[in-house]
Amino acid sequence: MPKLRYPLTVYPFHIDAMGHVNNTVYIQWMEIGRTLLIEAVEMPMSRIMQQGFGPVLVATQISYKKPLLLGDTVTASIWLSQLRGASAEMSFEFFNQHGELAAIGAQRGLFITLSTQKPKRLSAEDRDRFSHYLIEA
Repeated sequence: MPKLRYPLTVYPFHIDAMGHVNNTVYIQWMEIGRTLLIEAVEMPMSRIMQQGFGPVLVATQISYKKPLLLGDTVTASIWLSQLRGASAEMSFEFFNQHGELAAIGAQRGLFITLSTQKPKRLSAEDRDRFSHYLIEA
């Protein structure tokens, strides 16, 4: 199954005192990927919220391999490495314009019912929507 790829550009406001992309920017880039993924499976946030549930993050992990610098162009990828009843693990890769791996990451998300803030199992139909991007290790 495919990974969802999306382009990113490093701008001056992404750069920290050490001269490379700040660690918090990767978390923002992961959020962009998650948003693109739910849109790609035809479950945009507006539709999910109207149905009374939504995604929350319970864990984030990032390993930095090579710094990204001002002006770099980045190709990011997201895919699901695990899909359960109410939760999913998303994996990420970030490559610079030379095809060099800059970082890898993972996030664990959980769907919750908005009114109760308790886990909500996805329907079989919704799970099937996500299966296109599922690459289990």
